[in-house]
Amino acid sequence: MPTRTDKPDGAGGADVVLRRAVAGDARAVADVWLRSFTAALPTVVRPRSDDDVRDYFENVVVPARETWLAEAAGGGVVGVMVLHEQELSQLYLDPAWRGRGIGDRFVALAKGRSPGGLTLWTFQVNKPAHRFYERHGFTAVEFTDGSGNEEREPDVRYVWQPQD
Repeated sequence: MPTRTDKPDGAGGADVVLRRAVAGDARAVADVWLRSFTAALPTVVRPRSDDDVRDYFENVVVPARETWLAEAAGGGVVGVMVLHEQELSQLYLDPAWRGRGIGDRFVALAKGRSPGGLTLWTFQVNKPAHRFYERHGFTAVEFTDGSGNEEREPDVRYVWQPQD
């Protein structure tokens, strides 16, 4: 079910809808991922080309994972979140749309979809992501040297468990 929020930018409250992605959204979702990754992680070397990323979203992520998007009024995709079982495996926002509550809504949605708990990985260099997830009750439980990810970038695993 789509959910709405007002865009808090003083521009008249244009709506943003969260909804499940469909096949036709794959390219737009991948492009948000690409823009966000480039802006948030400029020092992290991506092992795959932009076209490889788009193919991955089209052939794997959108058809096989619970993929959600944030869509601004007028149809532009401004965010993506991917769930796979109890893992929040992707949460990326278009850089121009950060700080507007969309990430908060995605996390609330993920917690609602996985009320028994969530886990996620983020890169150690991504300090804003650490603050964001910790603000939402996630706890860092494992730090690695990056040998287990494609980027070979040190990462950290976060876990959220519901409070009794």
